[in-house]
Amino acid sequence: MDRSNHYEAAFEAYLQWHRLCYVAVDETRRAFLGETRVKSLDFIVCGESGARLLVDVKGRRFPTGAPGRQRRVWECWSTEEDLLGLGRWSELFGSDYQAVLVFAYQVLPEVTLPEDTDDLWTWRGRRYLLRAIDADDYRRHMRVRSPRWGTVTLPRPVFRELVRPFHQFIQGNQPAAEECPF
Repeated sequence: MDRSNHYEAAFEAYLQWHRLCYVAVDETRRAFLGETRVKSLDFIVCGESGARLLVDVKGRRFPTGAPGRQRRVWECWSTEEDLLGLGRWSELFGSDYQAVLVFAYQVLPEVTLPEDTDDLWTWRGRRYLLRAIDADDYRRHMRVRSPRWGTVTLPRPVFRELVRPFHQFIQGNQPAAEECPF
């Protein structure tokens, strides 16, 4: 977690506001799993009903692009390294944990969204829309965006089908845990 990154800081504030148990992972040092360096994830989150998440936050703006040339596209790209790292962490933590990409969209002021939009979060004068997708689902459908930059993305129809408000992930489908394990 990089607290100088306003997307990650806003997401952490969301977790605190909702009184969720979480660990913010120090990204300044790469972890080793065996002999292999692995990209750090951003958060480990325990949600309601026993949900346990491994989270990598992707900050995006909506609309995207330079002023005067903005596009109303919900960007959903990531680096392949981020997804490989989440996969390795998921293997390490086991099947009780779900790896997710959280897209924290900074919704610019000129965009009107209904105030009751799920997971529309206002923090420090900025609005963020928090959407998440299971990392395994993402990997299954991803396409190369830029080989040079090592980025991948999802086709728009697939993203629309798979992405959900973040709170749906923290509700979980497991029996309620007695307490947070960390």
